Amino acid sequence: MQLQSLLLSRDPQTIRILRSALEKMSIDVEVCRGARSGSEILSEERFDAVIIDCDDLQGGLDVISEVRKGHSNRSSVTFALLNGTATQTAFELGANFVLQKPISTTNAIRCFSAALGLMEREQRRYFRYPIQFEVTATFRQGEELKATATNLSEGGMALHFEQSLPKAGLSKVAFRLPGGQISMDPKATLVWMDGLGRAGVRFLEMPKSSRDALERWLRQQIENTEAPAPPVR
Repeated sequence: MQLQSLLLSRDPQTIRILRSALEKMSIDVEVCRGARSGSEILSEERFDAVIIDCDDLQGGLDVISEVRKGHSNRSSVTFALLNGTATQTAFELGANFVLQKPISTTNAIRCFSAALGLMEREQRRYFRYPIQFEVTATFRQGEELKATATNLSEGGMALHFEQSLPKAGLSKVAFRLPGGQISMDPKATLVWMDGLGRAGVRFLEMPKSSRDALERWLRQQIENTEAPAPPVR
């Protein structure tokens, strides 16, 4: 699955250089030329990387703060483009990396390469793999209900229950990763319900061995999704 980035800048040269660097690294880039419209996009869409030209855009530093306070991109890898000033402020507001202008393609690729692992990690964390398998949900008073998982990510899963949920909160979920013999029973909590038996679950605690296995499994699903379809004969 291709990494997605948003570049906020009005500087034609900066846009050209960064677009070239990102494309060389197979990172898709959407360009927005205004801080206000960029904030609107960030409130509605999620990106693996957010690149903000704080030197060129009035209010660019404020956008960094908005990213960290928002819901969709609060953990996205964020880059601040600066012209030798406000570096410490950018880090304090939540930037992960700072690129000093003028920017060269070489420096941009070097910076993005250093951040690539973080971007891929965030993509896996939010990647929701659509699937169906049985889950046992245990609630705080010991009641157990069977449910069907409809998607799975590193951070949680979506479930469908055929029965009404107990008033006591969720304690943990137990399941086996499809195609393998690895059983998991992480502590979990409900984060949303829609009244139709559908609910969202966030994992709270999981042994490192289980988390590593889940990461490997999801990475394999992402790679399978990216793999080209076999030729039709």
